[in-house]
Amino acid sequence: MEISQKLVCLSAVLLSSCALIVDPLENNLPPFQHIEEAQIDSLILAELANIKSNQDAKPIVAIYSGGFTDQTGQRRSNSNYATFSSAVTQAPDAYLIRALKHAGINHNGFFEVVERVGLDFVTKERQIIRSTRQEFGEKKKMQPLMFAGLIMQGGVISYESNVKSGGAGARYLGIGMSRQYKQDTVTISLRTVSVSTGKVLLEVLVTKTILSASIDQDIFRFITDSTELVEVESGLVRNESINIALQTAIETAVLQTIKEGAQNGYWSIYEKTKTIDCDDACVSAIRG
Repeated sequence: MEISQKLVCLSAVLLSSCALIVDPLENNLPPFQHIEEAQIDSLILAELANIKSNQDAKPIVAIYSGGFTDQTGQRRSNSNYATFSSAVTQAPDAYLIRALKHAGINHNGFFEVVERVGLDFVTKERQIIRSTRQEFGEKKKMQPLMFAGLIMQGGVISYESNVKSGGAGARYLGIGMSRQYKQDTVTISLRTVSVSTGKVLLEVLVTKTILSASIDQDIFRFITDSTELVEVESGLVRNESINIALQTAIETAVLQTIKEGAQNGYWSIYEKTKTIDCDDACVSAIRG
């Protein structure tokens, strides 16, 4: 009976101390988040969604299959057993297409993105429509495919794990606490190529850190005249999402591409202090 009461007291102490654990990444998020309904995510960078073009014609961009891939071959880290899961998603081009399509979404968009990843499916469907119309005598012609003046390509070129790691801890009279952290980095490269000349107009390199942190608490005690041992542990681990970090890096690369392109005169963006214009030569270049 005495042992049970002491265990209850120890549990109460630990549960009360758990309430004092702060978020190790200091981003004001709870340790656990339960999402009952599916959510439609927006861009992470609000600046990219709010960027405004100062010209009527939008640059037309194409992303081809295999044009933006994971080139690191990095496997997901695991200290207990060998794993064959990739650390980086094998479809990073989906994040790039989303970033381009939603760039300036609050101001009617900045780019026109044409489908090239599933070009085979589009071509086959057009062939079916064309043959059906010819067979049934329909005279309506199909619209031509939109061609792009720019191609964006690149990929995830580096993923480094355990770039930084460390921690601290202390124990006194069997009561202890420790904190540990680990930092990874992911690097992407994004190139903008002119279709008419094949010239690399812009090149952007972005590096994003990925942080993992943990907090452990434990109590080690001998009770009942030092004949019985009680050990209680609690902990909290927070790992930053690799995919969210990759999405942030890609959106940052797209935003930097827009800014550098405006500075070089390839297109025009609206700014409160000044407007960077695009002349006729650069308009013809980006339209192909």
